[in-house]
Amino acid sequence: MVVLRTRAELREALAAAPRPIGLVPTMGWLHDGHRELMRRARSENRTTVVTIFVNPRQFNEATDYTKYPRDEPRDLAIAESEGVDLVFAPPVDEIYLPGFDTSVSAGAVAEPLEGAARPGHFDGVATVVAILFDLVRADRAYFGQKDAQQVMVIRQMARDLAIPTEVIACPTVREPDGLALSSRNVHLTPEQRAAAPVLRQALLAARARWDAGERSAEVLRGAMRAELATEPLAEPEYVSVADGRTLAELDRVDGPALLSLAVRFGSTRLIDSEPLPAD
Repeated sequence: MVVLRTRAELREALAAAPRPIGLVPTMGWLHDGHRELMRRARSENRTTVVTIFVNPRQFNEATDYTKYPRDEPRDLAIAESEGVDLVFAPPVDEIYLPGFDTSVSAGAVAEPLEGAARPGHFDGVATVVAILFDLVRADRAYFGQKDAQQVMVIRQMARDLAIPTEVIACPTVREPDGLALSSRNVHLTPEQRAAAPVLRQALLAARARWDAGERSAEVLRGAMRAELATEPLAEPEYVSVADGRTLAELDRVDGPALLSLAVRFGSTRLIDSEPLPAD
């Protein structure tokens, strides 16, 4: 495995890399969910590239950026154990060159849910991913389905900007109790960690109602709210039943939809989602 720090080093390494190339963009603090992305990339490509870059432009508060967990030696050991070929771990000024003054906006799909709760967040995501896609020129890029809106934003960005990299969403990897793996889980206290599986329980409560034939979106939202209300440590920010293509909130579920929610446990904010297929 080769670790690269600059655009020039990356360009030189990629010139000799066999294709197809699979890309796994990360912000580090790698976990088993990232391992699954790497394994999928390795199985479908001849060269696997992992990027490790904590992107300052997608954080709404400077303190969130500074406290984001980091452990590069650990991350590199994980990537190497998964057979990754190249790791691109640049400093901030190698991604955002001096004088950088451009932003990518993915439009309507980036506005609700996480976009409303974290203004500017998806502009930061779309901008950095556009840069990474252009630098790596991978055939495929792999993301976790837990961040469903992020996947939609990146697909919109790649389609609109004619970036040929195929964006692949991989199933959410969970702990045995259902909590979706996330780098932010490390900030949970033991009591909060014990309470956090209520996110998955809320999604499953709504999914069970949908499986039983319920199509009222407000009833499904109510099922999620009722489940969250059973956990005193859970402070919901939003619960959503949205169109699976536009993320507009629904009155009735008549096609593909997305159940999603954001919940705070103290200062730690967690999200999760569950797609509903078309009838």
